[in-house]
Amino acid sequence: MQEQIKAELKKSMMERNAERTGVMRSILAAFTTEMVSEQRIASGKTSTDLLTDDECLKIIKREVKKRKDSIDQYTNAGRPELAEEEIKEMNILNEFLPAEMSRDEIFAKVSAKIAESPVDPTKKGQFVGMMMRELGSSADGSIVKAVIDELVK
Repeated sequence: MQEQIKAELKKSMMERNAERTGVMRSILAAFTTEMVSEQRIASGKTSTDLLTDDECLKIIKREVKKRKDSIDQYTNAGRPELAEEEIKEMNILNEFLPAEMSRDEIFAKVSAKIAESPVDPTKKGQFVGMMMRELGSSADGSIVKAVIDELVK
């Protein structure tokens, strides 16, 4: 995935697409930051080792979350023009993420799991963690939590 992002950067530069080029550069900067992080080096990897696709996806999701937070803040501050820029960047980032499950799909999976074994309301947090591990990166954690809060009372 890291190589794919580098290729996209070259392509956007040749097309003179400044917005896309900026987003690709920000992704690569986030990758570089991760590659030289103390935590990664402590795990036995060198700063020249490429990131795995899972690590890349995690970083891109983090960048999307940053954009969502910025959109909320700009919208609440009455700055729709800045929010629109963040939305454009977020849409570019979303091109590299796998399709997420819909709320209905998440609801069905969580309902089935609860039907198998009921959940104690005091252990909702553990259940959210278990469902996130099961659903993986295909589900938005905030939606999973909202569905579980709705079903477990």
